[in-house]
Amino acid sequence: MKTLKRALAMEAAIVAGLLLSAPAQAQTASAENAAASKLTKRLVGDYGYWSKYQSPPYAAAQIPYSKLTHINHAGVSLVLNSDGTAVILSVPQGFLEPALLKKAHKAGVKVLLLLGGDFTVLAAPGLMDLAVGEIHYFVLQYGYDGVDIDWEYPESSQDRKTFLDLMTALRAELPHPQYTLSADIPPWGGSFYDLRGVEPMIDYYNIMMYDCAGPWTDDAQLNSPIFWDYRDPQPYECEPGGSAQQAIQIFIDDNKISRTKLNMGTPFYGYYYTNVKQLFGVCPNAAHTSDGNCDNAVLTENYGTFIKQRINHLGWETFYDPIALVPYMLRTDGKAGFITYDDYVSTYYRTWYSDWAQGLGGTFMWSLDADYDGHSQDLLEAEYTGSLNPKPSE
Repeated sequence: MKTLKRALAMEAAIVAGLLLSAPAQAQTASAENAAASKLTKRLVGDYGYWSKYQSPPYAAAQIPYSKLTHINHAGVSLVLNSDGTAVILSVPQGFLEPALLKKAHKAGVKVLLLLGGDFTVLAAPGLMDLAVGEIHYFVLQYGYDGVDIDWEYPESSQDRKTFLDLMTALRAELPHPQYTLSADIPPWGGSFYDLRGVEPMIDYYNIMMYDCAGPWTDDAQLNSPIFWDYRDPQPYECEPGGSAQQAIQIFIDDNKISRTKLNMGTPFYGYYYTNVKQLFGVCPNAAHTSDGNCDNAVLTENYGTFIKQRINHLGWETFYDPIALVPYMLRTDGKAGFITYDDYVSTYYRTWYSDWAQGLGGTFMWSLDADYDGHSQDLLEAEYTGSLNPKPSE
């Protein structure tokens, strides 16, 4: 409780300071390069190849490399071949982007191949070696600096062994420090990841501290609390690990993972509950859906192209949860509508809290494009600034 009280007092000072100064959105190339050298914490951006086809488009030319240390290039997955005798990499058309690696490497930023897919198949005899060989060849062929594994989620003791075997085999093929090896883990940790067994092989874990809200809930939750709001009437929607603070405790206290091997996740998107009028309000349709959840009454919206335009505008008003320290929106006319999201202040504070108050190795976000409005990236600026400042008053 003392920690929470200190955090609340500190938050008040931070909010006041941040609201009095607008984030710097534009810098010269030389100034950006100078600022990039100040990063002593990791700042990892998840970049999906599909963002170049969005509106506004976001591709290698739009990425501010000076504000990052690593980029996870997403879109490739592991799949079985047609006869089930081998595992191959499924590389979608448009994924390969030589300019991404060229620009990143010129700026001193590492680019990792983010891999998703059905990793359970690797337990079959012979498939692990084939898969790791495919990954190794792809990394060498296109000049990647390592691999990020996104397995959502291992569900058995066999999966636990497979995860350990996969990370062990990848490290043998991609030795440290020449190559970086990371994995994306949910905030509750999960016993089937074998976090302690894998730790010697891995450079860091990315804690996916988001999606407490979404279509899978039956009431309006907060997407990514920094501290857990004990007033939540349905804590099972996101607990355990329902806040950044709790997730850190799970990884450090329960799993004994080094703080420096942890990156805290922050979302650049939010969820729009279309039929709810208040925080923790129950979706009326949940009583009639097959799974008892809000389902299609909840929409995923990016900060840059939807949420930012509605902050205290267009008939919406922003409120702050005084415990979770994150914002949400309600309609000013009292009609149904609830948006849970992160803004400049909460992104800055989550970053500062994770990097400096808790001493983690860094932060990351999903996803790099989602706060881009065609001109600026408010949340990336906040995350970058929070990564630089060991004291929130600076």
